[in-house]
Amino acid sequence: MASSATYSLLLLISFFTLASMAVARSGLSQIGQDILAQQEADRVIRLPGQPEVSFKQYAGYVTVNESHGRALFYWFFEAVNKTEKQPLLLWLNGGPGCSSIGYGEAEELGPFLIQKGVPELRFNNYSWNKAANLLFVESPVGVGFSYTNTSNDINELGDTITAKDSYTFLVNWFERFPQYKSHDFYISGESYAGHYVPELAEVIFDTNKNVSKEEYINFKGFMDRWHRRPAGYDPCVSDYSEVYFNRQDVQKALHANVTNIPYPWTHCSNNITFWNDAPSSMLPIIRKLIDGGLRVWVYSGDTDGRIPVTATRYTLRKLGLNITKDWSPWYTNHEQVGGWTIIYDGLTFVTVRGAGHQVPTFVPRKAFQLIEHFLANETLPSQPF
Repeated sequence: MASSATYSLLLLISFFTLASMAVARSGLSQIGQDILAQQEADRVIRLPGQPEVSFKQYAGYVTVNESHGRALFYWFFEAVNKTEKQPLLLWLNGGPGCSSIGYGEAEELGPFLIQKGVPELRFNNYSWNKAANLLFVESPVGVGFSYTNTSNDINELGDTITAKDSYTFLVNWFERFPQYKSHDFYISGESYAGHYVPELAEVIFDTNKNVSKEEYINFKGFMDRWHRRPAGYDPCVSDYSEVYFNRQDVQKALHANVTNIPYPWTHCSNNITFWNDAPSSMLPIIRKLIDGGLRVWVYSGDTDGRIPVTATRYTLRKLGLNITKDWSPWYTNHEQVGGWTIIYDGLTFVTVRGAGHQVPTFVPRKAFQLIEHFLANETLPSQPF
């Protein structure tokens, strides 16, 4: 399908436009009672084995094609602090056919992580909802709890329909949660989301030029990377997740599996055996978005043996961008080198020291520092602090 170099990239893109000022700004006090009722119906009061938290969470289905009965399952966490001022970040996993709930939320960067040997969740001290309102979506249909009532849909999946359904999901999700329409919006993901993320970003970027203010998405950027397990990672953690998410009490709490899907929840779907379209490279899309005025960051773990830093640099050179500042270190709050950066004309490349491609699992503190600085539009520290 896609070239391996595609998966070696983590892309952070920020887009600033006066058009975003035209977006209708809706506070909770201005939302109709019917919409508030829909939100409350999706409210997750508490999951079995969940630790106490102060932020709210919601989960459920958003229809993306009524005639076919296609619906995507989401799980949304408000930011830990200052929800109304924090950006909105969408996370996607790849595969094709793997769950963002099982991997992204439960094993990497979500608030609740699966534990070994006990039917309880533990709180992730480096959860990304400490920096953003955090949205997970299982995509495409056939993945996790997402479903279609038209069985032939599974045989027509590919990059194009996945991007289209994900865009429709966002438009409809914002109708259900209009208070987030004015928030800065970002997309992130890993593995085959190296296709999903830039392709969805392109659809938003292009469609935003022609839509009404009601459907305009306040898109600011995206980031993406390769999926790889670190040394010391418990290979059975996915087994624990599958036991947990197949529990009836868990599914009831999440408002999931409401149609009684005829197969169990799994991390990666066994139903998706055919994939229609998969471009060999995302570089043309990346270049298009750079030329469109986007700020782009690319990062890579420097101990990733499968897709090494040198391969990422080789890929970036194909963009033909001039180097404005060559290798220089960035620092963590422990006064240690967190990695190195190269600043190109229109793109910044960041390496993360001691990390493979699944950065939040290898070095969660550094990963959080990276996402925090990106969302705040701040450069990484160039000296110890």
